[in-house]
Amino acid sequence: MDNANVAKSYKFGDRSTSDVIICLRNKEARPELFYTHSFILKTKSKFFAEKLSGSNSLSSIEIHCSDFDYDYHVDLLRYLYLSPDALLDSWDSVKSAIGILQVSSTLLCEEITLSCIQYLEAVPWEDKDEIDILKVVSKLGPIAMPILARIQPVDLVAAKNVFLSAVRFATSIGGPCPPFGDELKNSAQEQVEYMLAEDEDTPLVTADEEVKEEVKMGLSAMYLSFEKDLSALLYEPGLLSETSEKSIMQSLSDLEWICTILPKMDLMKDFVTSWAEISSSIFRVVEDKKLESLMWGFKKKLIELTAKVLEAVGYGNVIIPAPSRVQLLRIWLPYIRKMKPLLDSVGDEETGFPYKMDEDLCQSIEGTIVSFILTLPSNDQADILADWMKAEQVRYPDLSEAFEIWCYRTKSAKRRLIEGPDRVLSLDLSN
Repeated sequence: MDNANVAKSYKFGDRSTSDVIICLRNKEARPELFYTHSFILKTKSKFFAEKLSGSNSLSSIEIHCSDFDYDYHVDLLRYLYLSPDALLDSWDSVKSAIGILQVSSTLLCEEITLSCIQYLEAVPWEDKDEIDILKVVSKLGPIAMPILARIQPVDLVAAKNVFLSAVRFATSIGGPCPPFGDELKNSAQEQVEYMLAEDEDTPLVTADEEVKEEVKMGLSAMYLSFEKDLSALLYEPGLLSETSEKSIMQSLSDLEWICTILPKMDLMKDFVTSWAEISSSIFRVVEDKKLESLMWGFKKKLIELTAKVLEAVGYGNVIIPAPSRVQLLRIWLPYIRKMKPLLDSVGDEETGFPYKMDEDLCQSIEGTIVSFILTLPSNDQADILADWMKAEQVRYPDLSEAFEIWCYRTKSAKRRLIEGPDRVLSLDLSN
């Protein structure tokens, strides 16, 4: 009779045929006796085989357990009596498999250890499970490689390939992906942002030239889609359809998303340059009479996105020529000045109107515009400030700080001019 058939003739806990008693004790010294068979113990565990070998043969073995692993010891003794196939089918949770794996590795039960590893390698984990798995398998050596293959850091080439694919989905470079559509795109956008994030760990992907080129292509695709949807607003006969409004809002939301990841890749200048190029076209559409009392959400979102552009330029994070800076502000400052009281007015008339500019946004835009104005040539600053003081809505944005600084700098510049370059040079040398 072979070993497998011999093993089948034994049953765990069968007192009439047992020749070895296992006594488990926890830290409170509570004993529990289990009736086992030396043939099973020696076949399935090197630990027990050593205890029961030759002159060391014992009729009982005592094992001290902790409260944590006591039940796992009991389960392991029962599993010693199962065939490999039955053993693999017996696992019912990641938690119990981890606990038994820990005991099995201590008692040198190779068959059970391999079965635990096979199970854990094949089933889903939660983050908390992964931490426990790592603690156990780190002590097992090469035998644990199937599990470690799932959790070891991915190589940079593989990570970049996944990232590039995610960028294509996130920016719809390859078009929509039925049947998932927007769901897959939104998920890809979230993961692209996560992979670039620098938290307590380094980002998963660094922005090399290939990655940057892919993102630039995605940005171009997004701008093309936005311009197409923007043009369609005016060419559509009659009232705007729900589909058109949804499409333009999605395009704008996509641009808002990519605007959050571009600074992490030193590509914000590409966004700002493209926005500056199409600002006149955007302005012509949103100022058209057809949209005069429509699409408040779209108009507010335009202001929010424009604020990001003005902030990047106004605080010196993106450098563009002075004429481009002047053009940006001449287009968007009057629009923001006009829309703020208009949105407030509609909000006062309509209960629950969701598109008013909140205080944080207003303050942020105001500070950005003040900083932006101060980056312009003095004469352009003067023109903008003069227009601001002539306007009916002089209250917002409040540019008095920019006006005060302009006055001070203008007076200083005039004094330097009167004193002449020699006087200025002597003052600099004395300092």
